[in-house]
Amino acid sequence: MWNALIVVWRESLEAMLVIGVLLSWIVRQSDPVPLRRGLWGGAAAGIGLALALGLAAYAAQSEFAGAALEQFQLAMVLAAAALILHMVLWMHEHGRGMKRELERQAAQAAARAGSGAILGVAAVAALAVAREGAETVVFLYGLGMEGEAAPLFGGAAAGFALAGATAWAVARGARFLNMRTLFRASEFLLLLIGTSLLVAGVDKMIGLEWLPALVDPLWDAAAILPDGRGAGRFLADFVGYRARPAATVVIAIAAFWGYALWRMARLDRAAAQGARHG
Repeated sequence: MWNALIVVWRESLEAMLVIGVLLSWIVRQSDPVPLRRGLWGGAAAGIGLALALGLAAYAAQSEFAGAALEQFQLAMVLAAAALILHMVLWMHEHGRGMKRELERQAAQAAARAGSGAILGVAAVAALAVAREGAETVVFLYGLGMEGEAAPLFGGAAAGFALAGATAWAVARGARFLNMRTLFRASEFLLLLIGTSLLVAGVDKMIGLEWLPALVDPLWDAAAILPDGRGAGRFLADFVGYRARPAATVVIAIAAFWGYALWRMARLDRAAAQGARHG
């Protein structure tokens, strides 16, 4: 549930902020009404595209059985982990200039005459919302492979509601909300969720004998913190904790976090250099 809540909160918040940025730009235009209609039409189209992806994934799964179904589910879990990593790094790099870029795209669209301007704004909104929605579908599908549906949907609904409350607070100019700090914290939480998906995928590949376990277990902490109940179970579901991990799982976790932290450090240095020279 918590994984779904965080994923949907982050993705929905990004989509809502995109809509907010475009709306704030539209109200400054000479004829905002048709542009606003185009924006909401584009947002609806983006949601429709995301739902279509979800239906396509469900339909594809129904075509598989046995080993093929297990392999398809493994691919979705690993794809969700990779997509979380990619999304965190992309936002870490482009989040600072997202508002300027959206307004630039909207201005280019509005430079067209008549219906072309409306369609252009709709396209910007549709692509932005569809991107967030498609990522959410993949993430939730990957998380769904590891647990029951009811807590997943409950967490997703709570995440959407929390995103709406956060976006409202931002729109109201709540000074206590530092969006940079908020997004940095969410990056860390998303990487933890990505770790849990990666661990689940590596466990499956070891079970399928696609990867060697190397040393299994590398250590045994079951007497201290078992992963089948209580706090250990929560950590197992949320961050991929294993009381008796195989060495391959530990290596995969170290590689995942090592790469993520290395890339984020490089992006921060590049941004700092750009700010000094800018």
